[in-house]
Amino acid sequence: MLAVNLPRGTTLERINIADSGDVPEQAAWLDLYSPTIGENKLVERVLGIAVPTREEMQEIEISSRLYVENGARYMTATLICNSDTEVPRITAVTFILSGHRLVTVRYDEPKPFTIVAAKLARACPSTVSGESIMMDLLDAVIDRAADILEKLSTDVDAVSHAILEPEGPVNRSRGFKEMLKSIGRKGDHTSKVRESLVSIGRLLLYLSAEADSMKWAKDQRAMIKSMQRDVQSLSDHATYLSQKINFLLDAMLGVVSLEQNNIIKIFSVAAVVFMPPTLIASIYGMNFKHMAELDWDYGYPIALVSMLVAAIVPYFFFKWMKWL
Repeated sequence: MLAVNLPRGTTLERINIADSGDVPEQAAWLDLYSPTIGENKLVERVLGIAVPTREEMQEIEISSRLYVENGARYMTATLICNSDTEVPRITAVTFILSGHRLVTVRYDEPKPFTIVAAKLARACPSTVSGESIMMDLLDAVIDRAADILEKLSTDVDAVSHAILEPEGPVNRSRGFKEMLKSIGRKGDHTSKVRESLVSIGRLLLYLSAEADSMKWAKDQRAMIKSMQRDVQSLSDHATYLSQKINFLLDAMLGVVSLEQNNIIKIFSVAAVVFMPPTLIASIYGMNFKHMAELDWDYGYPIALVSMLVAAIVPYFFFKWMKWL
């Protein structure tokens, strides 16, 4: 799908264009979402640039993500999407600045794109350009990353409380399994956010270096530096969260190990407690002809009492030693 965004007074109108249509001259933002070959060729013909393929966008070399070609600046970043679900994923998005137009190429729906499109559709400055739209998109991406990290921090604190300060009886096997799954999901989510922030940080560094040659205004350069500081602080927070999640994973495995040791200890104590009664029962279960105790009138109750005493004494000994 190819959507062009046209300035209309103080708003930005979004129009879908067919691959056989025409791109208006005043379009400030061309958004290619899962584009067809025809839509790519239309943009290439109108702007005189090459639109990268999906495979090219997924390359990880810096030279393949940040470069200049035919006067257009190509910047590919890794953004996170589906962050509100149990299966967040990362996707590559390419920003192309050609003249004062912005072209975005994407194959997913990161939330910042929806937010910025809705915001500019309500109100935008009359001097809107591709550069200002890109700044709005990057700012929304950073704000979204901050929101995700805040939610992750709250979730990680809840998991930490459940592990270290459990309240009430817990179904251990099921509870531990769910906690381990939750820790794994939070760790995966945090790593994806951090990967996205590193990618955005590289893009901002490149943009800052290119700002002079593009003759950007002073306030735009200041905005880039402010976003760089935000990305750095968020990256530090993501690193802290990753370390905390690793600590919780180690703590969770330690708790599981303690629970397993307690279970083994109970079985060991039970085996020791029932060993003397079993010995007594085995002795008097022998079928020898001459056994003095067989002629006792109270031999049977004496044997029962002996087995009971032989079970109770070890139990209280373990309690006294605080092994139970």
